Amino acid sequence: MSQNKTVDVYGVGNALVDILAFVEDSFVEQMELAKGSMTLVEGEKRGAILSGLEGKSLNKRSGGSAANSLIALAQSGGSSIFAGKVADDENGKLYINDLKETGVGYELPAVQDADQPTGTSIILTTPDAERTMCTNLAISVLFNADDIKADQVERCKVCYVEGYLWAGPDTKAAAVKAIETAKASGTLVSMTFSDAFVVDLFKDYFEELVPESCDIIFCNSDEARKYVGDDDLQVCAEKLGKQVKLAFITDGANGAIVVDNGVVSNVEGFEVNAVDTVGAGDAFAGGVLYGITHGLTATQAAKWGNYLASEVVQVQGPRLEKNAIRPVEEIVG
Repeated sequence: MSQNKTVDVYGVGNALVDILAFVEDSFVEQMELAKGSMTLVEGEKRGAILSGLEGKSLNKRSGGSAANSLIALAQSGGSSIFAGKVADDENGKLYINDLKETGVGYELPAVQDADQPTGTSIILTTPDAERTMCTNLAISVLFNADDIKADQVERCKVCYVEGYLWAGPDTKAAAVKAIETAKASGTLVSMTFSDAFVVDLFKDYFEELVPESCDIIFCNSDEARKYVGDDDLQVCAEKLGKQVKLAFITDGANGAIVVDNGVVSNVEGFEVNAVDTVGAGDAFAGGVLYGITHGLTATQAAKWGNYLASEVVQVQGPRLEKNAIRPVEEIVG
């Protein structure tokens, strides 16, 4: 990589305040939500869910898929720039202050005065550790190509874009600009599919984008199967490996599959008791991004990513406290 790449990762995503709660399965059913998935909700539905949670302990933190990955990167010792949009309101201030405290630095989200509030994601975790997300994008849908600063992208070794951005015209334009700027400046382009429903909606577009523009792909086993159109995960890995230099497919407790220039490897996970799976994939991606920007091999990076994911699922919410993470060298050898 060019010597002027002084920052590890430029992350692009929806800036959302996570509102975390433990609930019973009956609550998910009562709210008519698809358990284990992400559902976009409008203000009225969001209000009904929060009313149903009245009296429960709720934790608020900065979140969104890409931001969560950058937090894991920062906790590993990496550097980043995050691009997103929040409102000039209480949640927006919480978001920016929280990112600063976690070490996600340089340019923080664009702040805008508007009728729309900062976006939120209510994350409901059931006793089986499954998470159901209810996302109100709010002002984050106004994030657009003008919010992508070329000079920031050009300083970074890797550009990381979340698939959720394809759900809106302005956010998609921002993602495309980030990718095009990265390609033009020699910055590696990485993308996460984010959710199976994203692949369902935008598969045709991704089938052109991935082989033409992406160097690194992150996805879970369900997303890989939907994208490739095959139930055999090894076949999916092989086909993805023909489209990108590096592919990382997470498979829950089984760990991850890594495809490095066409060579497929299985990297075992860590055996733990999961209490909350939210953020596991984001933590994995953050760990991998740290690894590939700090001289680790692809399989070593995946092992570090597996470790971070295994730690995250043992706590409520999408991230760890920094002092809870063991040194990288103790994990990857």
